[in-house]
Amino acid sequence: MKLEADVIVVGGGPVGLTLACELRLAGLDVLLLERRAERVSNSRGMGMHGRTLEMLGLRGLAPRFRERALPFSIGHFAVLDTRLDFSVLDPQYGVNLVIPQSVTEELLEARAAELGVRLQRGALARELWQDEDGVSIAGDIGGAAFTARAAWLVGADGGRSLVRRQAGIAFEGHAASVHSMLGDVRLGAPLPGKAHTVVNQAGVLMVVPLGDGAYHRLILIDAQRCREPSQQPATLEELAEGACRVAGYDLQLSDAVWLSRFSDETRLAAQYRKGRVLLAGDAAHIHMPAGGQGMNVGMQDAFNLGWKLASVAKGEADVALLDSYDSERRAVGQQLLANTMAQTALLTAFDTRGLALRQLMNGLLRDPATNRALALEVSGFGIAYPASLSMAPGGWRLLQEWTGARVPDWPLQLESGEQVQLHTRLHGGRWLYLRLRDDAPAGVDVPGSLQTVRAALGQPLPGLDGAAALLVRPDGYADYALA
Repeated sequence: MKLEADVIVVGGGPVGLTLACELRLAGLDVLLLERRAERVSNSRGMGMHGRTLEMLGLRGLAPRFRERALPFSIGHFAVLDTRLDFSVLDPQYGVNLVIPQSVTEELLEARAAELGVRLQRGALARELWQDEDGVSIAGDIGGAAFTARAAWLVGADGGRSLVRRQAGIAFEGHAASVHSMLGDVRLGAPLPGKAHTVVNQAGVLMVVPLGDGAYHRLILIDAQRCREPSQQPATLEELAEGACRVAGYDLQLSDAVWLSRFSDETRLAAQYRKGRVLLAGDAAHIHMPAGGQGMNVGMQDAFNLGWKLASVAKGEADVALLDSYDSERRAVGQQLLANTMAQTALLTAFDTRGLALRQLMNGLLRDPATNRALALEVSGFGIAYPASLSMAPGGWRLLQEWTGARVPDWPLQLESGEQVQLHTRLHGGRWLYLRLRDDAPAGVDVPGSLQTVRAALGQPLPGLDGAAALLVRPDGYADYALA
């Protein structure tokens, strides 16, 4: 079997699906190769942070995810008692959604089908090679050999990425030193509250309800066993024993529908692009799943890459635009690894000195500024990019504080008098040039498709008082503002 496409995406999880949707929205022929014959029903990831939800809102998809999720205005850093307050970050998206990764995949796959993404399940990739004109990949589908060819290929195929290895991209970092367990089980004993967390000298235990509460997700770091790697499958007995030791009583676990192990192995790809091959998500970065950031950062990788790769593939932008994907998102990956390693150190500080450090951190997080700083980092709202990607027209002053800044969903008043929300103008995945004054330049050059809107801001905004124009990238960040 021989297949062709503009872009091949390997890996049909949330990252690969997000990327495929973005590329297809731009009009590219996208082939998505997924080794699993069916979607899995179990989910390691359970959380969607506010910036990821806002990112989906930029395409008009946020309501689909809200309807299937439980919203919380708080999150955690290393399971400290003082929680992170997300509600102060954004009036619309200052939440943390509890939503199984399987549901996220289901909704993204439905969106991909609406857009016409070609999803090929049961496709096991075995080898790839590239030349100046494109990338080829070979493997088998249901035992039958296939080859596929595209101008570009993206590996979203997880921490053991074949794409990364075949492309010869180093995966630098450190091996696992902490080994943990999780399980989706029934509880026979009541909890003190709807959700429950315990941290003491015996370890760490988190218990979170799933769906209607018939099952709970247990996450356990057992102080007695977490330094000992195990090649054996996780068992209900092992989980129950460790949970009892940390909680101080028997939770009466039963009917496990999923049990798994995970670790703090931490690695970052040496580069996110090599020739015509790119990486996103776990293929580019792995870490302790502390704070539920992995899937979110991966989906945001895809959102950053999608419009850039589409512009290059369509001939609307120079290939140098893809260099900004590596510089912008690899920096985020580095920050992610530092963040999760710091959380791991706090999570595994089981002795009296470590518990004293946790108490100190609890006190520091009661300071609103400190709490906000960590909430911005964990949620993704704090991400900003250092330089604009297009050439601003001469003779105008750039408002530097808005270069690379996230643009919230502000109200706009159009020339017709109609009131609209800014993010509705980004649903099509194009650049948005807002002319806020009549003397603003009539148009600007961007690496991609542009829409121009004459509008006034519906509310006063810090740093934009009197601004002439605002150029917004397809991923919802300001490229620059003119004054």
